[in-house]
Amino acid sequence: MKYSGWPSPGELVVGRVDEIEDFGVFVDLEEYEDKRGLVHVSEVASGWIKNVRDHVNEDQMVVCKVIEVDEDAQQVDLSIKDVNDHQRSEKVQEWKNEQKADKWMEIAFGEDIDDDRFRNVANEVIDQYGSLYKGFEEAAIHGEEALESTDLDDEDVDAIVETARENVSVPYVTVTGYVDLESAGPDGVEDVREALKAAEGNGEVPEEVELDVTYVGAPEYRIKVKAPNYKTAETQLEESADRAREAIEATGGTADFHRERRTDEE
Repeated sequence: MKYSGWPSPGELVVGRVDEIEDFGVFVDLEEYEDKRGLVHVSEVASGWIKNVRDHVNEDQMVVCKVIEVDEDAQQVDLSIKDVNDHQRSEKVQEWKNEQKADKWMEIAFGEDIDDDRFRNVANEVIDQYGSLYKGFEEAAIHGEEALESTDLDDEDVDAIVETARENVSVPYVTVTGYVDLESAGPDGVEDVREALKAAEGNGEVPEEVELDVTYVGAPEYRIKVKAPNYKTAETQLEESADRAREAIEATGGTADFHRERRTDEE
């Protein structure tokens, strides 16, 4: 998705070198609709420049800093030399991420999605997270909860979450569930303790998974799972709850697994 407005002074932008002249370089702005900027020869590189083509090539992707914007004159003045290596690398990665997010939108809503709907959905996500990519990443980690503060309808949220969980690679995901454990027997406290040990894994949890079971408020306990991907996290959460249920029911107790917390905040 390209922005329809203008960049702001000081902003870093990604552009493609369209034309090279002795006085400077014309750059098509990849993130903005029908916007073109000029890098004056003095802003191409530090020091004296004998030949601009020694520093840039036509069709080359460049990261520029916006120096000045004159909307009336339809002019954007840019600088290449004022962008350091770290800024350049970070901006290029950000731009590539947003291109990925555009592809995910097409997967979620179809390649024939009209521009207005694309923008309406994308802007809801961008308003929430600052970028479309970040929104998809959060949807992959937190599911529908990540988009509950937007004005997107349930169908749109489901499409984004499903696409995110199938396509977004994240460093880890964290899922949480709750289990109520009760035992009315004479050894009820010990029965619950053993059920909690079972929930923690008894050595059955994979090395790449972190699983914690903590007390919330009788009879509720929180199961929190951190894993490399959503599928693994959900599987380990369900298996943890199942182990607790089997252990407590073997002593005559009961277990109730649920995703939302029921007790008051500590």
